[in-house]
Amino acid sequence: MASATVPLLDDDTIPFGEEDEMRDPSTAAKKYTHPYVTFFHLFFRGASIVIYMFCGWFSDSFITSFVFVVLFLSADFWTVKNISGRLLVGLRWWNYVDDDGKSHWVFESKNSRVNKHEQRIFWLGLILCPFFWGLFFLMALFGLKFKWLLLVMIAIALNAANLYGYVKCNYGANKDLNSAATDFMKTQLFKNAFDIMTKPNAAAPPTNVRPTGVV
Repeated sequence: MASATVPLLDDDTIPFGEEDEMRDPSTAAKKYTHPYVTFFHLFFRGASIVIYMFCGWFSDSFITSFVFVVLFLSADFWTVKNISGRLLVGLRWWNYVDDDGKSHWVFESKNSRVNKHEQRIFWLGLILCPFFWGLFFLMALFGLKFKWLLLVMIAIALNAANLYGYVKCNYGANKDLNSAATDFMKTQLFKNAFDIMTKPNAAAPPTNVRPTGVV
């Protein structure tokens, strides 16, 4: 977590943790509080994967395909690191260099309410996309497609950096990453099991329940 001596970012027009105060109150009852941010959180990562898979249908040039995939990967990295992580789950990671020239990594987590739908989409996108790029790595490696292997390694590096940073933010900067990942998987499994067991039966709704508003 950030300490009191950590400097502010130069581009911090809205201090970290105060985004909720700038939010339109009319969006509180909506299913998605940040629909555009949620869309672009998935769009850039999905587009880079789709372009990688089907670029051969539109162009035979490796350079053209390489440039387009890297552009979308770069846009995804910047969006996830600077926008979607901060707004969708209240997390942020960044780096600064002190007066002695020493580099410091900062992992921040704000105590505020997050939209559960947006939180679920954020973590699914963050975890599933590196899995796909891992499959592409194996396919390129065993297929001896070394020029494509370079592109896949760039994608894995950018995706893994955001995944590592946000897992650190979520479970503490001083906690071992292996134990943090294990705790995260356990939490998700128990949460899904609890939701399944407590989910009401749609075929026989209770007759004494009245709707209380939009969820």
